[in-house]
Order: sequence, then C-alpha cells, then structure tokens
Amino acid sequence: MSRFGKFGDWKRTVVSRMRGKGRDTGAGFVEYAGIMIIVAGIFVMIDGLGLDGTISQAILTAVTNVTGG
Repeated sequence: MSRFGKFGDWKRTVVSRMRGKGRDTGAGFVEYAGIMIIVAGIFVMIDGLGLDGTISQAILTAVTNVTGG
C-alpha cells in the first residue's frame, strides 16, 4: 500500500483513467443523450409556442418557390 493509503490508490486510478487508453469510454452515450434532450426541448418549445403551423407554411412556400409550382 502506498504512503497515502486508499487516497493514493484512488489518485492513481483517476489519473490513469484521465490519461489512459479508455479515457473516453462512455462519452459517446452521454453526448448522444445530451443531443437527444436538446432536440426534444426544441420540439416541445415549437409545439408550446404554436409555431408548427408557421414553420410548415414557410417550408411549403420555400418548396413551391423552388419547384415553380
């Protein structure tokens, strides 16, 4: 056991995980979950503010302008 006991063991473990090969383990899932929460929040805000009709009309107008119809 090291001079600092369990703290020294914990410190070595934390440092090795921060600098080691597996330092990004699980980061992809956390980032994906964060993006999904943001997207869900945007949809809730659009629905709550009643902007869904306005956005749909703007998209229809843009498509009509592009296709010439």
